[in-house]
Amino acid sequence: MRLGLLILVIAVIIGVRYAWISFPIMSGYDAKLMCTCAFVSGRDKADIDSTDLGEFPFNLASTAVNKEDSSVTASVFGLAKQKAIYRQGIGCTLINDLSEKEVRSQIFDIPLERVNADSLAWPAGERNSDSLPATIDGNRLTAAVDRAFTEPNAGQKQRTRAVVVLYKGALVAEKYAPGFSMTTRMYGWSMAKSFTSALIGILVTQGKLNINQPAPVPEWKDPGDPRHDITLKDLLQQTSGLDFEENYSKSSDVTRMLFQKGDMGDYAASHSLASTPGSTFRYSSGNSNILARLVRQTVGEKDYAAFPFRELFYKAGMYHTSFEPDASGTYVGSSYINATARDFARFGLLYLNDGVLNGERILPEGWVRKTMIPSENNPLKNYGFQFWLNGLDEKGKRKYPDVPADMYYCDGFGYQFIYIIPSRDLVVVRLGLTFDRSFDENAFLKDIMEATH
Repeated sequence: MRLGLLILVIAVIIGVRYAWISFPIMSGYDAKLMCTCAFVSGRDKADIDSTDLGEFPFNLASTAVNKEDSSVTASVFGLAKQKAIYRQGIGCTLINDLSEKEVRSQIFDIPLERVNADSLAWPAGERNSDSLPATIDGNRLTAAVDRAFTEPNAGQKQRTRAVVVLYKGALVAEKYAPGFSMTTRMYGWSMAKSFTSALIGILVTQGKLNINQPAPVPEWKDPGDPRHDITLKDLLQQTSGLDFEENYSKSSDVTRMLFQKGDMGDYAASHSLASTPGSTFRYSSGNSNILARLVRQTVGEKDYAAFPFRELFYKAGMYHTSFEPDASGTYVGSSYINATARDFARFGLLYLNDGVLNGERILPEGWVRKTMIPSENNPLKNYGFQFWLNGLDEKGKRKYPDVPADMYYCDGFGYQFIYIIPSRDLVVVRLGLTFDRSFDENAFLKDIMEATH
């Protein structure tokens, strides 16, 4: 009896500890995702509950949508309540560390671009030609795209929601799942990292940042601080050396940062070193949010809110794209980007065109080439400036064996992708909700390449 009682007490302690640590992350995730899907994407709550939040552990939390104050509240069994609020033009923000009143009082002066995109030809606008280049097999391309929307494996869920294919800059294929369309803004998750890299590139063009110099992070300004030697290039290539755990299966640095911290860049910058700067590749959303906070600090408060719109989104014709900020007001450069599939494709086209789009150079000359070069200390050679590369897998083989080696791409949770293949003049966007790795990216890209040659 005593042994049984002891086991019961231990089990209760373990359960309470798990709930104390994990429930706020679950409720934070559900509140943020429901808010974005409902207010930014304009989707129905029942559909979001059954799909995006329908699987363990997301379904442990319950959410309440308040349309009067544009907010979502989530909790797990009534505990660990978290709230996210929606604000026009900038999307959703979790209330952490600051009060809701403080967050709602923030001013985001975002310019309104009055452009009749429907009357302009692609890529400056939405008007697209139905004719295909002579080198494209239209039937084969349609079949390749259609296959991406099938569910070929029993018990698995690919759940593709959007595919857009650009060939030599032309929009040659496009398809959406029921409930989604060319006007639906969808989350990109970690594809945001690549957008943050572009903003850093723009500041390099303006002479305000130098990637080879120590990153101007206030916490690291003391030359005696070992983090002082971390360069912007180290942050871009994920070789900062910071001791930051990127594990989404439990409470870790990244889950605490995204769902419990009001100033994510500040939290990430507070971490100590695990290795010498520049010596070790270690993928970290913390590095990306340090970069995002550096954008804010470099641009200045007066121009910061408008900066991504004025200098990147609108110049590229991306009128349906926005970052979402944390409670401190800094855009979450690691994870919170929302855009239409066409706007994601425009971003890929900007890089395919060496930083030029719609007749204007947006990124500095040579920036795209540098983006495609991995750190010499990354043994798999699979990461550049916040973009993934077609490098090696853990077995030493090329990750995408049927795709050219020059392919590089943006990659977000749930299999959100922007693939850029310069040697084939291709940009391919795939958005969806794949948790079980059932979507075969290599076969998908191979099918599209075989139809566009």
